[in-house]
Amino acid sequence: MRSSFRGAGAAAVATALAVVVAGSWFGYQQLAGPSCSGEIQLSVAATPELAPAVADAASQWVKDGAAVGGTCIAVTVTSSDSVEVAAAVASKHGATLAGVGQASGTAVTPDVWIPDSSTWLLRLKNNGATAFAPGNGASIARSPIVVAMPEPVAASRLGWPDKKLSWTDLLRAVSSDKPLRAGIVEPTRDAAGLSGLLSLTAAASASGGDAQQATTGALRALATGRSALRQDLLARFPRSNDPASIASALSAAALSEEDVMAYNNTKPPIPLAALYLEPSPMPLDYPYAVLPGVEPSKASAARVLYELLTTQGFKNRLAAQSLRAPDGNWGEGFRAPQGAPSPAGGQSTVPPAGVGAAGGLDPVAIDRAVSGWSIATQSGRMLCVIDVSGSMKTEVPSANNASRAQVTVAAASRGLNLFDDSWSIGLWTFSTNLVGSRDWREIVPINPLSSNRSRLEQGLGFVRPSDGNTGLYDTMLEAYKTVQRDWEPGRVNSVVLFTDGKNEDDNGISQTKLLSELKALADPERPVQVVIIGIGNEVSKAELQSITSVTGGGTFVTEDPTKIGDIFLKAIALRPNAPR
Repeated sequence: MRSSFRGAGAAAVATALAVVVAGSWFGYQQLAGPSCSGEIQLSVAATPELAPAVADAASQWVKDGAAVGGTCIAVTVTSSDSVEVAAAVASKHGATLAGVGQASGTAVTPDVWIPDSSTWLLRLKNNGATAFAPGNGASIARSPIVVAMPEPVAASRLGWPDKKLSWTDLLRAVSSDKPLRAGIVEPTRDAAGLSGLLSLTAAASASGGDAQQATTGALRALATGRSALRQDLLARFPRSNDPASIASALSAAALSEEDVMAYNNTKPPIPLAALYLEPSPMPLDYPYAVLPGVEPSKASAARVLYELLTTQGFKNRLAAQSLRAPDGNWGEGFRAPQGAPSPAGGQSTVPPAGVGAAGGLDPVAIDRAVSGWSIATQSGRMLCVIDVSGSMKTEVPSANNASRAQVTVAAASRGLNLFDDSWSIGLWTFSTNLVGSRDWREIVPINPLSSNRSRLEQGLGFVRPSDGNTGLYDTMLEAYKTVQRDWEPGRVNSVVLFTDGKNEDDNGISQTKLLSELKALADPERPVQVVIIGIGNEVSKAELQSITSVTGGGTFVTEDPTKIGDIFLKAIALRPNAPR
């Protein structure tokens, strides 16, 4: 959700603005006559801070008598939050985005989508929307990510505006004995928050010592000051210039340059300083995405509209909205915050986490950041179940010939460090006939990590493969019953099971019996989510999916066991919010 501190222009575009525009195949500058016939309906959803500029440019085109090959184009420009359109696109393409949730019943995917960041396109592609291949994707605007701080706080705590600052400086200030009151807009739903999260966690990872502990500490420091909506976070900055108000208010948050400029345009009692920290975070880049499935005539109209949005005139319209052109330059009337880098300059040569050496986005880094955030900032109750059948002795060449079991335990151990003490976690292993004729063994019962962490660490250290087969069905049914039996409200109750094989228990229940039992147990008032992580090339994804289609949750399969750490975190992060 973008800031509510906007002028009348943004309010006017809050409802769809329909304008008739037309132009030439060879660019709007080669416009023909003012007459046209017919109509091509082109729908455009643009992020709120950009929508007025797009709508104004299209409206001017109409006034100039534009036409495309004699055919009129009607363009509907709608101000739409990026997360809402992302949810609709995800629903249409079968993707699941951590923290985004379901699309509203009225959400409709447009022909052209201009979100605030390319990270939305990447997250969709990397989280299930394999057929999602939007056209164009070029940036039409830019807004750097800054750390917004009340000017008195920036001056007294960090030496602004005279001192050149880094994300490591901010990390120290957030983690000090007298920490800054840091905040963030939920980074799973906000591109500026995600960019700030990537930069701060990169600084924590490079801080020396226990990098994971430093990263987790940074995540939790931010989590205490997170807001679901951007305007809610902005409202927490000091609204009075007395020292007590400043001391108790929000002290720092990752926002866009445009957000800070829009906020300061309201003449608040305490203006915000925009800190341009090094290395420079991913900016908001406003990609022009023509969504898949658009018919050819609309695609042609979209290409002409894109040309219109790359002119000097549009750059000046961007300036009126406190936005830069894609190259970092700005148009007439742009009033840069104090300390802003010169147009197109001031960018670090070292890309932050999430940005590749060529400026491209790193989907793995982004997924890790989103997953780590989701785990570190939520609370749940989970039973971890690890396959210890004989095939888990198989060596993994890409992991220095460690066994599948060792790679799995290492991934679970790393993940354990991300969970805070509010989580309740238990540990089982399974094969066949582990305890007499029973296929599973309880290593550690489900209890709060505040008292259970050391037992879990020790229990993981004693996980060893057996010589048995894979008693999947009996184990899954009993694990489900165990979690459901002591179900806790207000938390996500789940089973997370690792396996490298198919069910091979001749004396156990059948697949049909398992699925019928799970259907009978399923209770929408006491749901248990099941996440199954299949390892290697011997698993049956269809078999595993038959289980999670009944229980809810998800199935993740990788032939490369070294990837299960990232898959584990991603799987936990994708769980829905707990019912209340």
